[in-house]
Parts: sequence; C-alpha cells; structure tokens
Amino acid sequence: MKHNRINTGAVLAALACVSFFASAAGTTGLDDASLRAMALEKFDGHATLSEIPVPEPTQLEDYVKDRDAAIALGKALFWDMQTGSDGQACASCHFAAGADNRTKNQLSPGLRDAINPDTVFDHTFTGNKGPNYELVLEDFPLRRLADPYDRESAVLHETNDVVSSQGTFGSSFFVTPVDPSRRNDECTPPVDSFFNVGGIAVRKVEPRNAPTVINAAFFHRNFWDGRASNIFNGINPLGERGLQAFDGGPEPGLLKVQWDGSVEKVQVRLDNGSLASQAVGPALSDFEASCAGRAFADLGRKLLDRKPLAFQKVHANDSVLGPWKDNSGSRRRPAKGLNSTYGDMVRQAFEPSYWSSSELFDADGDPLPEGSSEYGYSQMDVNFSLFWGLAIQLYESTLISDQTPIDAFMAGANDVLTSQQKLGFEVFLDKGKCVNCHEGPELTGATVRARANQPFGNEQSIERMIMGDNATAMYDGGFYNIGVRPTHQDLGVGDSLAGFPLSFARQEVFGPKIDDFNFDPQKFEIPGPIVPGERVAVDGAFKTSTLRNVELTGPYFHDGGQATLEQVVQFYNRGGDRRSQNCGDTSGFGNNCSNLDPDIVPLGLTKLEMAALVEFLKAATDERVRFARAPFDHPQIFVPNGHVGDQHSVTDSGDGTAVDDWVEVPAVGAAGRTTPLPSFEQNLASP
Repeated sequence: MKHNRINTGAVLAALACVSFFASAAGTTGLDDASLRAMALEKFDGHATLSEIPVPEPTQLEDYVKDRDAAIALGKALFWDMQTGSDGQACASCHFAAGADNRTKNQLSPGLRDAINPDTVFDHTFTGNKGPNYELVLEDFPLRRLADPYDRESAVLHETNDVVSSQGTFGSSFFVTPVDPSRRNDECTPPVDSFFNVGGIAVRKVEPRNAPTVINAAFFHRNFWDGRASNIFNGINPLGERGLQAFDGGPEPGLLKVQWDGSVEKVQVRLDNGSLASQAVGPALSDFEASCAGRAFADLGRKLLDRKPLAFQKVHANDSVLGPWKDNSGSRRRPAKGLNSTYGDMVRQAFEPSYWSSSELFDADGDPLPEGSSEYGYSQMDVNFSLFWGLAIQLYESTLISDQTPIDAFMAGANDVLTSQQKLGFEVFLDKGKCVNCHEGPELTGATVRARANQPFGNEQSIERMIMGDNATAMYDGGFYNIGVRPTHQDLGVGDSLAGFPLSFARQEVFGPKIDDFNFDPQKFEIPGPIVPGERVAVDGAFKTSTLRNVELTGPYFHDGGQATLEQVVQFYNRGGDRRSQNCGDTSGFGNNCSNLDPDIVPLGLTKLEMAALVEFLKAATDERVRFARAPFDHPQIFVPNGHVGDQHSVTDSGDGTAVDDWVEVPAVGAAGRTTPLPSFEQNLASP
C-alpha cells in the first residue's frame, strides 16, 4: 500500500488536537520527542539516511577487482569533457548539487507529446521564447494562474515548453576507415529544423528536467520514467529489453575470456544496477553527449589511450582523484588531468577476463571475418560500456548527503531545527501529505528499499488502491501522476520502450512482461489477484524525486515548470494543476479518464504552514553539498551556458554552429568552495 495512507497509530491521534491549535500560531504543538516519534512512525522506524544501506549489485566482485580504482575511474569519466562529442560530460548537466542551475538556452518544446509532438517554442510569461533565451524569475511558474492558491482560477499563461539541460548540436557520427589512427569523434555538420537561431545551430535541449544524481543510488529505477532498469545488462539502460535479439540478429552481449583463453560473448544481469543503467544512456544520446550513431566501442577506442581529464584542472586535495593527479608540471604551469590513461585505470579496476584478450572484433563484439579490412575493436573497447556503467555507479554511490539538519534532529539533536522548521516537519508528516510519497529518510518512495521486496522494505513494485477519482486501479509504486501537465504531453512510466511497457503494472495486467519484479497481491491496499485487463493508472506518472538538497536542485518537476520552493508548495496546496475535461480531468489519457494520485487534493494549508513547510525543506540541505565539500568536490569543468547573443541573434563559429558561452566551474578539493553554491532561483534573479 502507499506509505502511511491509513492512520498510523493512537499516539498520533492523541497529538492531533494540540498540534492543530499550535500551528495556527506558527509553531508546532509537539515537543521534540513527540515530533521525532511521529516521524519515526511515518518513516517506518528508520531515523536517518545513514541507517539505510546503499544498494549495489550482489555480483559486483565478479567484475570489479579494485573498488577504489573503479571509483576514481568513475569520477574521472563523469567529469571529463573528452567523453562527449563536443565537450559534453555527464557533469555538464549535473555540476550543481548534482543537478543543473543554468538559465540560458535551457528551453525545449513539447517533444514528448503522445498525440502531437510539438517543435514550436511558445512564449514565456514575459513574452520571450526560443532557443538561446535567458530565463528570468518572472517567467515562472510556466503555468500562471490568477490565484496561485486556487487551481480553478483563470489561467493567465501556460506553455508546454520544458526547462531542461542543453547538450549536443545535433550532428551525426561516422568513422573514417582510411585513417584508423584518428580517434577523435568525426561528426557531420549539424542538421536541425528548430534548435537554431537565424539558421545557425544551437545546442539541443533535453525534453525533461535533469534531476540530481546525489542520492540517486537509492532509486530502484532511474530517469523520470524509470527506463534505467534495476537490472544492468552491461550495454545500455534497457535491462532485459537490451538483451533481446533484434530483427533476427545475434543476442547482444559482452566479451569474456574463458579458462582456455578463448573469448565468448556472455550476457550480464546485475541486480541493483539502475545507476549503471542510467550512466550508459547519456553517453550515446544525440541530445546529451554524443553525435548520433556513435557506439560504446567507438567511445572506448577514443578514450582508452588518453590521459583522463587531460584539459581540466584537478585539485591536489581532491578526495578521490588527488592521488591520481598529474604533478609533472611546473609551479607556473601545473599539469592538468591524471597521471594515467583510461586503459590503465580499467586494468587496475576490473577483472582481466573482461579486457585482457588481444583479439579484434566488430563494434558489437562479433569476430571480424577472415581477411577483413575493417579496423577492429579490442575486447576493452567492446566492453567499455560495462566499465563505464559500473565505475560511474560506484562513484555516484559515494554521493550520499546524510548530514542534514533533519538527520541531526532525528538522531537526537533538539536545537538544529528552528521552531518554524519543526512546524514544517509536522505539516510534512501530516496535513501536507508529503510523506505519503516522499517516504523514509531517503525522502522518496521510489527506492530499492521500498520497491525491491527486500526484507527491510515496506512497499511493493506494483500496487492496487483507490485513485484520485475514488475508483480502484493498479499502478507502479513510487511513480505518480500529480497533475503537473496534461498527461498526453508526456506519458512518463506509462510509455513503452523496445516493444514493452515501461510500467511494471501494465506488463503484469496486459503484457507482454519483460522486467523481473515481485509482489504479493494479498498485501495490496485493495487485495486480491491480478485480473487480466483491469484498470492501470500509470500514464503521466513520474518517479518520486528525493527532497534532499531540494533547495539547490531547481527548477522543479519533470518539466522544470516551478522555479522556487514557494511555487512548489503552492502547487500542492491548490491540489495540482489538472483541470476537468470530458469524463475526468487532464490527468486522463486514452480510455482512462483519470490517472491522478489520490493525495493531490486541495490541502487547506495556511500561509504560516506553507512558509514553515518551505523552511523545513531547506533543512534537507547537506552543507557539504552547498559548499562542494568531500565527497561532493570535483575537477574543473567548463559548461556551455547558451551562446554568444540571445534568442534573436547568435554568432556563427564558422561551421554552422553558434559560438558557445562557456562558464568555468573551478576545481575544488575536499575542503570545498569558499562561497555557497548558487541555486537556480538565485541565478534567475541575477541573469
């Protein structure tokens, strides 16, 4: 059942009356011990994030030889601008509290609409639009109501545009067979019909907001729609989907050296691997980091002989990369990057059976035909996706922000939360209904602990319960339609991928089933066996994001439509933004009149309670994240913040692409920054 939907105990009922009168005065009526007891009850007995084990594959030691070396490799790959086709790294969209606080060239049109994909940029509230526009605070929220406390009030402005992250220019990758020694990406000139200003190409922008990677290790599935499978196949984000033969071709797999020295193609299935599944997606995405058509074997061949972070500074006191730093330069001209190659780092981190062969193969790992003139790939090239995914997962698994005021309060410190934040905590746990989705110390219910049916979990992968229209339906646990935008504009986990539904519930009810997940139908809120063809309410549902460091990870929701926490709280207080239509509301899609989560109702919070809730959310910030202190320190990186010019005019770099406006994010060591990380809202306020 959805966490704590039913009354959690007589002790909470006894406290409710006192609490009601105190909240009217802007303070909680609960003493610290009672508030803590209330939270423990709601958090299923878990007080702090440090109590929750960080999930990792149970078979990890079959692949990883040296964990510390793998973490170093993962951190280097995550931050290295050499990995992208045109200067993009994983960190290019996750450099600020694990998220993205840029404000220019961050708009994308309605590309994910299930009915009529939209490539037209709509005007913002200020009357501006288009690629390379620089957002300002007045543009938010993207859907403007006459009364932000009343979802039925007049709509003053709305757009289906999304605030997200800029990536590549939209070129296509090709290999130059006459020059096999050339290992830079070879890409065609960009061709794009709508990411341009005056016919000059600008960087494309992803159709969903970039969520933080900090604490993402706890998620059962990653990406907003859950397409990064909890089973890592070593190749792509698709889990079992990515291991199926395509159009009669051979089954995908990786190369492993056998006991007799021969090399065989094997299939990999690593549990608790959604971070690795997520990591291998953007590397080849022609929106995010790659020219279209590049294979992981091409990326491996490009990088393995290279010096990691060759063009970026690494701080001498980097908490992970310090011992690997290249110190060969002079005081006046210090060397950049690390003192190794990517190939040597792979050899140190991973088992030899996955890289030690001297044979050559094609990009899919199949033997080259005898006498072939094709330039082959090494075993290490072909298996580079495995090294990339696991190394980045191990690095990101160190990015756990478990030292917040909330953790300290739950551990027994009474003076770390203000009286206003304590009231906000009470609202979070009770009247605000926040805890029903943002469960436990992870502050999200989409976790391995909750959804993988582990002994210490409390939820299931799928559920049957009463939905927002007071009718019964199946849904995916941890994924909810909260009425951010009309469902048809983005189906979320209700979409399909590689011929199979993304939704576990839809697979179970309608088929075909591809993912491996467990559940007990007698533990559903509405118990009973699955009935073939019964209602499934998953369209427009998205993964519940973590609220940790939420102060620093705006803009908010999958469309990036809210810039401030105040706007987010107003959204929930008015019962979301869905509107009545036809047989249901705008959360409906197809034959399903509504997919709305039952907790998205007008909450009736006072302005004092809303302000207190905002302040409580700020108590979810780990100061190590705010100041980029270890383990959140990092190498230098340059990120494009749009292009020289504006939405009306840009400068051509000479090849049909706009000149980037690069911004330096300086290298910091374990001690972190001297100034706090600016939030998205602060960047908007000072464009």
